[in-house]
Amino acid sequence: MSRGATYVRKEIVSKGVGFGSALAIAISFTTHQSVLWAIIHGFFSWFYVIYYVLTR
Repeated sequence: MSRGATYVRKEIVSKGVGFGSALAIAISFTTHQSVLWAIIHGFFSWFYVIYYVLTR
């Protein structure tokens, strides 16, 4: 594997994790109006987003 491909893969994973956390925080704060829950759900990121989609 070339060095450039490794960099691109790390960049994609990094952006995906950040987007998942931001999405979870936005959904959580909109739903619960609580900063504490938003931080907790941001930590779980994609797990919370998937849970929210499946239960709503």
